[in-house]
Amino acid sequence: MSPAGRPRIRHSGRRPALPVHAAALLLVMASSSSAVAQEPDVATVVDRIRAEGIERSGVAELFEMLATTIGPRLTASPQFFQAAGFARDRLADWGVANPHLEAFEFGRGWTLEGLTLEMTAPRYFPLIGYPEAWTPSTDGVIEGEPVYIGESGADEIRAMAERLRGRIVLAYPPQDEFITEDRPQPADHDESVRIGAPRMPRSRPAAGREINALLEEVGAGVVLEPNPGRHGTIFVLGNRNTKDNATPSIVLAAEHYNMLVRLVKSGHAPSLRVGLRVRYHEDDSNGYNVIAEIPGSDPAVANEIVLVGAHLDSWHSATGATDNADGAAAALEAMRILKAVGVRPRRTIRVALWGGEEEGLLGSAAYAAQHAVGRPDGERHYIYLNDDPGGGATRGWYLENNAALKPIFDDWLVPLRDLGMKKNVIEGIGSTDHVVFNRAGVPGYNTIKDYDDYDVRTHHTNTDFPERIAGQDLRESAIVLAVFAYRAAVWRGPLPRPAG
Repeated sequence: MSPAGRPRIRHSGRRPALPVHAAALLLVMASSSSAVAQEPDVATVVDRIRAEGIERSGVAELFEMLATTIGPRLTASPQFFQAAGFARDRLADWGVANPHLEAFEFGRGWTLEGLTLEMTAPRYFPLIGYPEAWTPSTDGVIEGEPVYIGESGADEIRAMAERLRGRIVLAYPPQDEFITEDRPQPADHDESVRIGAPRMPRSRPAAGREINALLEEVGAGVVLEPNPGRHGTIFVLGNRNTKDNATPSIVLAAEHYNMLVRLVKSGHAPSLRVGLRVRYHEDDSNGYNVIAEIPGSDPAVANEIVLVGAHLDSWHSATGATDNADGAAAALEAMRILKAVGVRPRRTIRVALWGGEEEGLLGSAAYAAQHAVGRPDGERHYIYLNDDPGGGATRGWYLENNAALKPIFDDWLVPLRDLGMKKNVIEGIGSTDHVVFNRAGVPGYNTIKDYDDYDVRTHHTNTDFPERIAGQDLRESAIVLAVFAYRAAVWRGPLPRPAG
């Protein structure tokens, strides 16, 4: 749907309106012929981009720095600040113009400094679990039998207040629903398929918030929770607005949580040792976006911005390899490639690495506000290209129902087929940073990535490590971003926008 105020194209006169597909074809033919006439070296530049990205790639080192050396990059944590500074400095080293950090209000950071999580009776057994981000520390190490309240109502929980105070609490029923499939790969199907992540089974009952409030009220020592991952996979997030006096919360592997509940219910209650030590970081309450650009060379359109981006932040239980060190590394490498081959784009090509994406697209939303994106008084953003959900290779683009753009992007895809590009799909996808730009009236598009073991295994889990990413996929994804950014930056005239 068009933002309010955008003019709609109306047909006038006696000639009937062309069908949408015919109008799109004429637009592509006209734009392509203009581009060919005035930019005969586009194919040559694309070949140079490919050669640079294949023969002299630096993306593996960028990825390794983010996903191994720095590790988890929770927004406003010291590791996030390190990653943002690293990205800015690399862009400066390559000679990309005006590399800098743009701040936005976020809140305090959080890091985990110590975790004790073990069963000591009826046998010794180390438990697998991770605290939710921004949860507070426990009052030392808590030892004893856990109290199970997974089948108790609010009144029963209040009546148990004395038993719960300072104790380890198993707050929810055993996990009996699991996430068992990845989303379909739309680039592998001729017909439309379901877009986006599969439904996440609930690990908490509908009254979960009420239970947490009750546990806080009675002063429970720590709460243990299950999650819908299988085979030791743990989906664990967090809330940056968690209060200091909230009950500390740890998410366990479902199999381990269920084992504890079964022991309690069988009359063989286990004995546990649970301790959690965390640190809040309040010296700098900002999140940051990393920004740099290659200035446009055509005075008529140099102030139009082709924006390429990915989010730099991650969750904390792994190192954020597929979500989203691969996308951030590819975006950085795309800028290195473009600078190395000496492109002189008509429009400005800008890169943005976002903070705060995992907490609600906060960094990209702050950028849109700071730069007045989509407003007459703001910077003129021509298109936004985003690399996020999924891991590894890029297979195409989600086109946000923009039928007129499809033949253009399809044409740009052709010379990249040998690099794994397969298909652009007409559908859109949500829940990542391009959504902010579409809402502001700037066309934003997201890559189609590989999804093997993404939804069931790595997305927001403790298994999101570099072993899931192949170096060849990183090289090819960076080339795709560089080529599409360049093609957009030299395109003659406006790119078609979604209808409506």
